[in-house]
Amino acid sequence: MSLADEADRRPYKGRGAVSNPAGRFESQRHTHWDDGWDLSEDTLPALETIVTDEPAKSIISYNDSPDIGFDRSINPYKGCEHGCIYCYARPSHGYLNLSAGLDFETKLFYKSNAAELLDQEFRKAAYRPAVIALGANTDPYQPIERRLGITRSILEVMLRFRHPLGIITKGAALVERDLDLLAQLARENLVVVAVTLTTLQAALKRTLEPRAASPASRLRLIRTLSDAGVPVRVMFSPVIPFINDAEMEQVLEHASVAGATMASSTFLRLPHEVKDLFREWLEMHYPLKAQHVMSLVMQSRGGKAYDSSFGSRMRGEGNFAELIAQRFRLAKRRYGLESTRHSFNLSAFRIPESGSDSDSVPGAKQLSLF
Repeated sequence: MSLADEADRRPYKGRGAVSNPAGRFESQRHTHWDDGWDLSEDTLPALETIVTDEPAKSIISYNDSPDIGFDRSINPYKGCEHGCIYCYARPSHGYLNLSAGLDFETKLFYKSNAAELLDQEFRKAAYRPAVIALGANTDPYQPIERRLGITRSILEVMLRFRHPLGIITKGAALVERDLDLLAQLARENLVVVAVTLTTLQAALKRTLEPRAASPASRLRLIRTLSDAGVPVRVMFSPVIPFINDAEMEQVLEHASVAGATMASSTFLRLPHEVKDLFREWLEMHYPLKAQHVMSLVMQSRGGKAYDSSFGSRMRGEGNFAELIAQRFRLAKRRYGLESTRHSFNLSAFRIPESGSDSDSVPGAKQLSLF
């Protein structure tokens, strides 16, 4: 391996991926070559985050997956600066002819017309309300939200129409910024916030989820939301064998004390390019554990790094996966987190007059029956 190859596999400060491999749809491949320059520095310089406006043609994505509890979602952003190495959304950057590695964390796109399109969608005569998941693919409260405010503009539309939604995030301060809107939605039983808490160890978080909020900040967020009357689900996801699985009970206990009332968990998913990126991360940060971790992952995926089959892709299979599932069930019961799906108020949906927050126009309330 050349020095250039070694340099390409040293960690960039504040980034999760170790490299930037070509996506599976790219027509060209690049090979590094040692030109004799000394690249022996301990770390490489920080990478710039490039943000591009990409107006959307439609805003709500629909799915028919039996493994998730919603059939529609909104993702304000493509790519995610949080840089979670395990993120199953990384391969989606391949459709942009970009890498699932460092490109996914540094070349971001936002939907500047998201709120406008959502308003238009809700006004269509054929539209029927159901819970929309905000951030099912990438985090709606990643750092660029502070400047762009796309997620907040979507929440404002949701509130005007009294539309139910669930939010999935590893953020903290930016979620607290929107507490005024979330509390209003919660008063009408229209929102649940799912806070992903993968570890309580700050050191592990810094490499696993480098630009996400700290564990302490996420626990504080759970408390803040709970005190404001916003229902909170804690998500211990993903479960990574020999990396964070030992923390499961402790995470659920702390989240329960902070005010969470529901809990979910998923087993590590490594689709497409993610499996190789994750292996690189293991070799970089946990070289002595890497082989054992991947062995347990493959034991839980039918001998493969990943199995996308419905019914097992979220929880795995085999002895280790079943042990994790049993521990999770017992911990939920122990810490009072056995509530499952939240019962949203679908009957509150209304169509306000265009550009106002007034009551729905005559005849529009019939939609609330669905």
